[in-house]
This record gives sequence, structure tokens and C-alpha cells, in this order.
Amino acid sequence: MENKITEMFENLPLWAKILLLVFAGTLISPVYRILKYLETKNVTTLVVGIVCLVTGCGNVVLAIIDIITEITKGRITVLAN
Repeated sequence: MENKITEMFENLPLWAKILLLVFAGTLISPVYRILKYLETKNVTTLVVGIVCLVTGCGNVVLAIIDIITEITKGRITVLAN
């Protein structure tokens, strides 16, 4: 079975993922999506990751959304297929 690139982050305890997203979410959120693209080949995920990586506002919004989805669903789901 092939290991996923994003599996290390997904296997962390919820409290650790929340702390990482709170303190480094503006970097983790877009990079997670770019790495997720390598697994799924979903172009939308790649575009969102790149756009948010180069725009400061996009990073903050995406990081907040990711914190909310981690708390409610236990994983990053919005635009990360």
C-alpha cells in the first residue's frame, strides 16, 4: 500500500493539528493542498494551494477555515479533495 504524503499530518492527534494550524496555518494550509494535489491530481486543489501561498489574505482565510473543519470534521476538507 502506497503511503500518502499528507498522511503524517492526518495521523496527528486533533489537539496537535489544531496547534499547528493556529501557529503555522498560513504555511501549512496551502502546502497541504499542493501536496494533496500530488496524491489526487485535482487541479482545483493545486490552484487554491498556489493562490493562497502567494496571497497573504488567502492564507489567513484558508487557515481559519482549516481550523474550523479540523474541529468539526477531524480533517481538512474545504478545497482539498
